[in-house]
Amino acid sequence: MFPREYRGVAFVVGLFLVVQLGALALVPEFAESGYQAVENPDDPTNSLVYVLAILVMTGLMLAAFKYNFDGAIRLLIVGVSAWLSWYVFSALVSPLAAAVPAVAVGVGLLVYPEWYVIDTAGVLMGAGAAGLFGISFGLLPALILLAFLAVYDAVSVYGTEHMLSLAEGVMELNIPVVLVIPLSLSYSLLGGDEAEDADGPDGATVAGDDGVDESDGGDGSDGDDEMDRGGERADDDGADVSDPTPIEERDAFFIGLGDAVIPAVLVASAATFSPAAGLAVPLIGINLPALLAMVGSLAGLLVLMSWVIKGRPHAGLPLLNGGAIGGYLIGSVVAGVPLADAMGLAGFL
Repeated sequence: MFPREYRGVAFVVGLFLVVQLGALALVPEFAESGYQAVENPDDPTNSLVYVLAILVMTGLMLAAFKYNFDGAIRLLIVGVSAWLSWYVFSALVSPLAAAVPAVAVGVGLLVYPEWYVIDTAGVLMGAGAAGLFGISFGLLPALILLAFLAVYDAVSVYGTEHMLSLAEGVMELNIPVVLVIPLSLSYSLLGGDEAEDADGPDGATVAGDDGVDESDGGDGSDGDDEMDRGGERADDDGADVSDPTPIEERDAFFIGLGDAVIPAVLVASAATFSPAAGLAVPLIGINLPALLAMVGSLAGLLVLMSWVIKGRPHAGLPLLNGGAIGGYLIGSVVAGVPLADAMGLAGFL
């Protein structure tokens, strides 16, 4: 990798960490405020409802892009961004006072969606969504969710390829369903000589797009794929057929917000529901299973980014979710939690 790519990888790892640590910090406040979304968080059918919502929202978004309802999608996501930001800010100040910065997030996305505005909104959305779903999904539902979405992501990128079509539509909207990873200080998502050429933004490689997953803050799918910023696809064997720009000259990567949120749901769920003893960490409640779930997801992220930098399209959630699940199970075993309890199966045996 070139130095700028190392900086980009460090930046995306930092964003993922902020989402995960933010979710862990929010979990106690959300639980105390009664934000748990379901009556029985251990019910595995909770995952099925979420998965159904993903499939429906993905279909609706593809239809919206096909029939030129892009503006409605943009307004929906901006509204959800402000709503989830309100949850985050309400953990710090009164609900009424939290409305002020939450509205500011929405206005910022509408009037000046530069990359740092999008990333800020994305981190707030991601931490809020992961925290909310972490306290609402017990261990078994969380594991089912991550396993299913890993398979779905692989099928939608390598098989049906509809995630690539979804990414084409989303990338033009400048909304926080993707995190923007600039590789150049001069990069601007909104345009500029340094960031664009005659054909569009120069060398912006999509490292992932989770679409719009209603459950994690309004985005309706998740996944990770790679394409040229102008919307041209990379072919199945990873050769970029649309952008001849060498990887070392590209100015930005894009990685789906869902790729940060979905593994963080297991991290937050483990911190909430695992019987493992808590670790003495200031400001956040965390135990060994949650900690190693974080480590595993970040290890998967590093592998993913190494592939993306080589210019090959890949689904992100198989690596990210697989790493999180593996790390969580190892952490549970090391912490002395029986596997039946770690997997949330004890109540069914």
